[in-house]
Amino acid sequence: MKTILLVVCFTAVLPLAVSQTKAPKKITAAEAKDHINESVTVCGKAVDSKISRYAIADHGKPVSVDLDRPEPSPVFYFVTFGTDPHKPGEVAAKYVGKNVCVTGTVSEGGGPPFIMAKEASQIKLAADDKK
Repeated sequence: MKTILLVVCFTAVLPLAVSQTKAPKKITAAEAKDHINESVTVCGKAVDSKISRYAIADHGKPVSVDLDRPEPSPVFYFVTFGTDPHKPGEVAAKYVGKNVCVTGTVSEGGGPPFIMAKEASQIKLAADDKK
């Protein structure tokens, strides 16, 4: 009886474990508008960045990074924070001019779609830009 119960439990849990390890779908910055509220990986060239005027406690100033097309007609951006709250400019130095991929849930807020990358681990340099 214990064996049957154990098999039933593993059978019920296995689909959950497998679904959590599935990598998010990789898309381009232009395709992000078609994936609102989905968890995906958006890849493109970081072409511009903007540092917010206001800081958020314990994080510093948020920095938005446009992928593929800069203002005035961006197609996608991500928001992140530097590792040092007092040096938000390090984000631009690290990503602008390079191909990056950012993973998270695509949101919209009256402008182009975006991902809020709260953790640096959500942002990766493309293989050809790692240095």
